[in-house]
Amino acid sequence: QEKKLWDAMKLTAYVLGTVLLIFTALVNFFWYVQDIWDTSGHFWQATWLKFYNLHEGNEWTIFLYGAALVPALAFWGFNGILMVADVTGKPKFITRYRIQLGKNDPVDTKKLCKAIYTALFNQFFVSFPMLVPMFYIMKWWGNTFSKELPTFQWFLVELSIFTLVEEVLFYYTHRLVHLPLLYKHIHKKHHEWTAPIGVVSIYAHPLEHILSNTLPVMTGPMIMGSHIVSITAWFSLALITTSISHCGYHLPLLPSPEFHDFHHLKFNQCYGVLGVLDYLHGTDKVFRQTKAFERHRVLLSLTPLSKSIPEAPKRAE
Repeated sequence: QEKKLWDAMKLTAYVLGTVLLIFTALVNFFWYVQDIWDTSGHFWQATWLKFYNLHEGNEWTIFLYGAALVPALAFWGFNGILMVADVTGKPKFITRYRIQLGKNDPVDTKKLCKAIYTALFNQFFVSFPMLVPMFYIMKWWGNTFSKELPTFQWFLVELSIFTLVEEVLFYYTHRLVHLPLLYKHIHKKHHEWTAPIGVVSIYAHPLEHILSNTLPVMTGPMIMGSHIVSITAWFSLALITTSISHCGYHLPLLPSPEFHDFHHLKFNQCYGVLGVLDYLHGTDKVFRQTKAFERHRVLLSLTPLSKSIPEAPKRAE
């Protein structure tokens, strides 16, 4: 009994010590970032006021720049680089980090053109029209076009809430479109790519694009009545993050795409973004037993994880 009590005390001390160290590190990190933000805060505030005055406070124009143009440029700029690698196989610095070896090497250009066409259609004829009701909701809140930028701390709070809202809405709407009837007529289009590439992140049936791609991202800012600068940052981040999840490359220092890539490979695993709800619902059990799960981490070296953690050789029949 004494040994069990001692072991329990040691475990408790270890856990509490680890939590304390992590908490201290995070506090120091945020103080450091806050110092940087305070130093550059006047610059960003002055820049925002210049932009605001340049457009004479025209809220609709400012909203289109922030919620449509900047995120679209971020999406196509990032995916443009990836598509060069997909089509040409160069630069090797990117293609050597391919997750599903031998797939999209090079990518089928006819399938790629179809994906680009669908992505553009979804942006111009689905996402952008949805910004109209969002604009009036944001005007009703009254804070979106304020001349004063939100504080760094408040933006972090908003970012946390946006991420949580997106995780919940995306997970359940994604599972919804995997129901047989909806999958056959709606979601199957997205799963034409068992080895996805970046632009495939918004290659979807228009109804799915509304339900699973756009609403989960838009809802957080609408709930919070966020500033247009926060919306711009969040939309751009969301588009780049989903592109990374679909890109097919596990690149150094970027978030791991192994989780969602496995979903495209197996269809009935890994429905969420963060993986929290998948863990709670048990929809990542198969994934956790694979080499992909071992590779599901930020790559901190230049050695591809497909080499350092290779798939087990298949047994001969």
